[in-house]
Amino acid sequence: MVRTARYRAVASVYDLVSLEWPVYRLPRLTAIAALNLRPGQRVLDVGCGTGLNLDPLHGALGRTGSVTAVDASPQMLAAARRRAQRRGWHADTFICADMTELPASSLPLADAAVVTYALSLMGEWQAALDTVIEAVRPGGSVAVADLTFAAGRLARPASRLACHLGGSDPMARPWTRLEQRTANVTGWSLRSGHVQVWVGTVR
Repeated sequence: MVRTARYRAVASVYDLVSLEWPVYRLPRLTAIAALNLRPGQRVLDVGCGTGLNLDPLHGALGRTGSVTAVDASPQMLAAARRRAQRRGWHADTFICADMTELPASSLPLADAAVVTYALSLMGEWQAALDTVIEAVRPGGSVAVADLTFAAGRLARPASRLACHLGGSDPMARPWTRLEQRTANVTGWSLRSGHVQVWVGTVR
């Protein structure tokens, strides 16, 4: 189950209060770059939120590519849809659903998938990640960026507070399942270890 109540009130200001640019933008771009996308491909963006992945995704996919964006919060998904409409990305698809309950068969087969800062919000994140992997063609890439406690005397309390305020479980460590379910796994530890970015190839 995905906890969405906290996002009803903040969806309209999420981009301003989420510390995107000073902290979380670089790991997001690292995850997307790790997919090695090509123009015309289809990408699954799970826990898309307000659509902060859409600009860098389409920077790689071009106008011929498309994104299937999934989020459990109607308010966040509406913001992502508005972003796509403003940019003219009319081929993108937006699905309001709990990824922990959504079968892979209900999603179009993707060339790659990205999940940024979302799995640690889900109670049954293992089921969600398994579905993501099943929705990507063999040979495609899956990238995960998520949160845990930072290392260091000063960074660790700040990362603990960030996880608490955002509702993330820093002990979930979803990249460990990515290591189990995919091949050629590569990882990066960013922001003093607070953000982990991992990518693997679907078998």
